[in-house]
Amino acid sequence: MFTILANGFRVPDIRKKLMFVLSAFLIFSLGAHIPVPGINTDALSNLIGQGTLFGMMDMFVGGSLRRFSIFALGVTPYINASIIFQLLTIVVPKLEELQKEGETGRKVIMQWTRYLTIALAFFQAIGMMIMLKQSGGILPQQATIFYAVLVILSLVGGTSFLMWVGEEITAKGVGNGISLIIFAGIINSLPQQIYQTYGQAKMNGNYAGLVFLLFISIFTIAFIIFIHLGQRKIPVQYAKRIIGRKVISGQTTYLPMKVNTAGVIPIIFAISVLMLPATITQIIPDPHIQQIFAKFSNSGSVIYNVIYFLLVFIFTYFYTAVVFNPKDVADRMKKHGGFILGIRPGRPTAEYLERIMVRITFMGAVFLGLIAVLPAIVVMMTGLSAFGLGGTSILILIGVALDTINQVEAQLLMRHYEGF
Repeated sequence: MFTILANGFRVPDIRKKLMFVLSAFLIFSLGAHIPVPGINTDALSNLIGQGTLFGMMDMFVGGSLRRFSIFALGVTPYINASIIFQLLTIVVPKLEELQKEGETGRKVIMQWTRYLTIALAFFQAIGMMIMLKQSGGILPQQATIFYAVLVILSLVGGTSFLMWVGEEITAKGVGNGISLIIFAGIINSLPQQIYQTYGQAKMNGNYAGLVFLLFISIFTIAFIIFIHLGQRKIPVQYAKRIIGRKVISGQTTYLPMKVNTAGVIPIIFAISVLMLPATITQIIPDPHIQQIFAKFSNSGSVIYNVIYFLLVFIFTYFYTAVVFNPKDVADRMKKHGGFILGIRPGRPTAEYLERIMVRITFMGAVFLGLIAVLPAIVVMMTGLSAFGLGGTSILILIGVALDTINQVEAQLLMRHYEGF
């Protein structure tokens, strides 16, 4: 990986793109320390430290929520808007037609995604204001409607700016801009999380648990890389074709089916569902309601983690079915004269691909479920709360890093080709 990056910095064009990405990271880090005026950050930090629903969000925005900076919402509204449009593409015929139109249709969908991002950011900012008001001691005592509008506009403006920066990284840099912003947020928050974990081990004298935690982290990184790169290669044969006056001979290639096709999206879905009970207890301060939902919002309880695992498992199958359609793949193969050896083209090929997808996705769903509940398992085994070293953050870091390195390597390979 470091060799690829070093070679990338030697090529002027790639070096310019990498420097643009690093400059965007610097802007994100600076913006994460620009606070929204009037917020009691000490009280908010104590609230997040108690393991509330803000904890997971704070990790993805690099501690911006703890400081309540203008980037406190991060790119979460944009991710939710993108997921919503991905799901709507399957349901709404007009969106499906736009997606098949190529670059023009994708630009229209992207513009609608931006509008939905702004709307979701407004709703999320208003909901956050209500929750902070219910918590008490965080907002100013004399908070007026004008102050609430100022805070909401600051948060929405920060999200809009990050969305623009992410798109600029994708266009002028290397890798997916939104993923790299999340990557930068996790990297920013990791030193603080590691320091807190070390301080907890030092205070309790639990150095054995700290060493065991280090070994678990290394094993988790290796396991995630192994699964992330794992794929089933299905051999595909293309028949001899005549195009114009040219005869193109048949060739053999393969169709790669990844073990973890869904990526980290099922975990984000599950977190959104599990946040609902905690949100209800914050907005409706009724003791009876709080008692009912307390079991489902406590991240350390067995019920919470069992539900978390099952939700991730179900959403993995759901999202894989959305992004991988065996019928479309079989139709495209048949259209271009491709077939799987021993399988008839058309419907039999689609059924064959669906059987393989179901089996492979089972392993991917179990993998994502274990990664999701890994922090609770680590706390139980070591006695240390290693939230910053959780499997979800490591999964995102490794996935984004590998994809970015692959893009750099592909651009290096293009520049090393010589003409005939």
